[in-house]
Amino acid sequence: MDRRSGRDPEFEAFVAGAAGRLLHVAVLLTAEPLYGAPAGASGGTPGRTPASTAAPAARRILAGALARTYAHWERLRGDDPYDHTRQELCAAYARTARRLPPGTGVLARLGPLERLVLVMRVYEGVAEEVTAAQLGLTPERVEAVCNRAVALMRAPAQEAA
Repeated sequence: MDRRSGRDPEFEAFVAGAAGRLLHVAVLLTAEPLYGAPAGASGGTPGRTPASTAAPAARRILAGALARTYAHWERLRGDDPYDHTRQELCAAYARTARRLPPGTGVLARLGPLERLVLVMRVYEGVAEEVTAAQLGLTPERVEAVCNRAVALMRAPAQEAA
């Protein structure tokens, strides 16, 4: 019997239940659209690019976060694996955000820190103090960044000239 056989079914069940939401978090962070442009727009067949090929950067950082969660699976007993994976996902995004191509998704007009804070606070509902601790910021700074991000999202988008 494989030494990992006791944790594989639990981890697979976790991934089956959480991967969709975690992918959405990754897509929001990278500002990539989950579905590509209509295929007919580039001369292909009508319809949309399949979800399995869209958002490559989001999928890459999510795969890395899930791999790190799996590596620590035994130590996570009693802890929330979703929180751990979200932390890994946000850390991976923070490390690579400046190297990612500019996104075209809903949060594309925000900077990397603004996206991180907005996704954690508004979409994920993480407490201000927890967000601050995870990002290495003061709670006041998290509040200020979140307020700025919300104001930017509420402002009308500037027209490209």
